[in-house]
Amino acid sequence: MLNRFPPKVATIEELPAYQLSGLQWTVRHAFTHSPFYRERLSAAGIGPEDIASLDDLRRLPFTTADDLAADYPFALRAADFGDLVRIHASSGTTGKRKVLCYTHKDVDDWQNMFARCYELAGLTRRDRVQIAVGYGLWTAGIGFQQACERFGALAVPVGPGNLELQIAFLIDLQSTVFCCTASMGLLLAEEVHRQGLRDRLSLKKIILGAERSSRATLDTMRECLGVEDIYDITGLTEVYGPGTGLSCRENNGIHYWADYYILEVLDPLTLEPVAPGEIGEMVFTTLCKEGAPLIRYRSRDLTRLLPGECPCGCIMPRHDRILGRSDDVVIFRGVNIYPGQVDEVLHRVQGIGSEYQVLFDHGPDGRDRMLVRVERALNGAAFLDEQVVKQVAGDIKHTMLVSCIVELLSPGTLPRSERKTRRIFDQRVFA
Repeated sequence: MLNRFPPKVATIEELPAYQLSGLQWTVRHAFTHSPFYRERLSAAGIGPEDIASLDDLRRLPFTTADDLAADYPFALRAADFGDLVRIHASSGTTGKRKVLCYTHKDVDDWQNMFARCYELAGLTRRDRVQIAVGYGLWTAGIGFQQACERFGALAVPVGPGNLELQIAFLIDLQSTVFCCTASMGLLLAEEVHRQGLRDRLSLKKIILGAERSSRATLDTMRECLGVEDIYDITGLTEVYGPGTGLSCRENNGIHYWADYYILEVLDPLTLEPVAPGEIGEMVFTTLCKEGAPLIRYRSRDLTRLLPGECPCGCIMPRHDRILGRSDDVVIFRGVNIYPGQVDEVLHRVQGIGSEYQVLFDHGPDGRDRMLVRVERALNGAAFLDEQVVKQVAGDIKHTMLVSCIVELLSPGTLPRSERKTRRIFDQRVFA
């Protein structure tokens, strides 16, 4: 299935040996070339010669965003400045950006990973890929563009925002693929629908990154833009950038490129592995990254590993979509609630639209309360208000074991954004 950018192993059975070799190289490279990692590994009493099996991964210390901030700007640098060709940065936990260094090989590996995503999505060299994500220090825009050029399709690097310009190029250049955030895709779909322009587009595929998308959002895009397939792409700046995994046509999880990094899914509190199918925090260890290798980097992103083979034929393993962040949890009446859980519940409810908000505050009696505001779908008139409200409340009660108040709104009531849309608001005041 992946012919031009295939995995580095022929079968999934070959993967553990390949990962062990990469893990040994990474620990040796980091210990030799990174003062940070040499100090951290030495303090843990482990060196390159101690990595004899993949089980030894659990002996290695963790790396966090705080570590990048503490030794800003080049905390993880493990290559001479003369060998570095680029930096990228993202927001940090203390106001300082997380700066990551790239060698020429790092950039090359990243492009190959991302081009593999385009191949998995079924693109051809005749596709025209309109890129509507941010450029600059972020990894998004340049990642989408350079991988598109590596793949051999035509890149249309419009950048984020500017709906009028996006629509003009979609019509004038007849772009066939649109790359954006889910929030931007929704805005585009609603504006195309408002202007009645669907039949003037040639869009076939959408590739979404940076945030979760609900079933209603995807349905709106398909209906208003006429697209055949919508894919989720994953990645964070610390692990190269976007392009480290993609959903396939089966839409049953994300295939992740385990020949470039090891993914652990751990309990955020105990830091022990969770069972396949259980939610945990994504922890990354790169296998061949030179400029800023990662050893057990805690991303704070939550997902679950998906066992078994995928019918699409791709041999690479899968994880679920990102379900939220371990530091975004809202504790409501003793229950941990993650944004992704709300998405999953609303995904099953018919008659509601793509946007929602969840507000936590104190009620008149002083008790915590949870208000879920959802929009009615454009074509949701066939469903009675009482029926929709009852299903939302009932499904949240059944799934999360908490009671909530549900408010049903007219389509278009809630705010839209060209970037990530905030949907969870905790307005409680604690003494």
